[in-house]
Amino acid sequence: MEQIIHQIKKSSHLLIASHAQPDGDAVGSLIALGLAIGRLSLKTTLYNESPIPAVYRFLPSVERIVRHIKKVNTYDTAIILDCGDLSRIGEISSAISQIPFIINIDHHISNTRFGNHQLLDTCACSTAEIVYRLIKALPVPIDKAIATCLYTGILTDTGSFRFSNTNQTAFAISKEMAELGVEPYDVAQHVFGTYSLGRIKLLNLALDSIEISENGKLSMMTVTKNMLAETGTQAEDLDGMINYARRIKNVKVAALIQEIQNGTGTSGHINRYHVSLRSDGTVDVATIAGSFGGGGHVSAAGFQIESSLINLKSEIITLAKKL
Repeated sequence: MEQIIHQIKKSSHLLIASHAQPDGDAVGSLIALGLAIGRLSLKTTLYNESPIPAVYRFLPSVERIVRHIKKVNTYDTAIILDCGDLSRIGEISSAISQIPFIINIDHHISNTRFGNHQLLDTCACSTAEIVYRLIKALPVPIDKAIATCLYTGILTDTGSFRFSNTNQTAFAISKEMAELGVEPYDVAQHVFGTYSLGRIKLLNLALDSIEISENGKLSMMTVTKNMLAETGTQAEDLDGMINYARRIKNVKVAALIQEIQNGTGTSGHINRYHVSLRSDGTVDVATIAGSFGGGGHVSAAGFQIESSLINLKSEIITLAKKL
């Protein structure tokens, strides 16, 4: 921790980034740390490749997050948040790897330990929990804006304190954030309380796509680019949708297959897909994702792959035989 703090304080321009297609932890941790380091009068840029999901645009200073960086060589330090591997940042990851000093802050068990320094804790409920500790050590006072971002990160990554990663620290930090002015009801309303009509229509299509393995232990949901276009929605509207497939009785593992772009293969049937995996806690989906080149947590993981949809579904359904 001391070496990381020393590097942060001596930096002239820091790039702080989190993974593409960000969730609440990725967005909350990114803004919280950016605001905190900004209190030290250090020059910072907050980056995420993807549009910020609508449900997180209420967060203070969310407009500071940029999606494009022109000159990576202007940064002397990069802080990478909530990424098991540097590639999770997206297309700019190879350029970011050239930044002289990289700090890796994460809680994924599959983290590849990239970077010059790592601040990793697989027992932490979220990256926001680790960022909280770092902010305390800087030390920077936590105001309502930072507190709101940290609380949102913890709330969403614990599934509203329902997931198995929920620990005593999650409640302790959340209590402290509430004491600093965070309104839990207001945050919950923004994150869980309001959906667009397009999202509801997309949910209807996604639910209709659900397939169940013969043994009933694996469920599979598919969302194509055509479905997004038909409902006027974006990838961000998929946030949390996999949980409907996971909650089906007797299901141990749920998979959400999302078509993200055309593939590089010669066949027109080959596209790139992002596959999200969720388990009921009895199956290590991080290991499954790892076998496809991805990673994550025991109960939540994912990977990207180029394949035909029919072959990908076949591979995923085959996993059910081992459950």
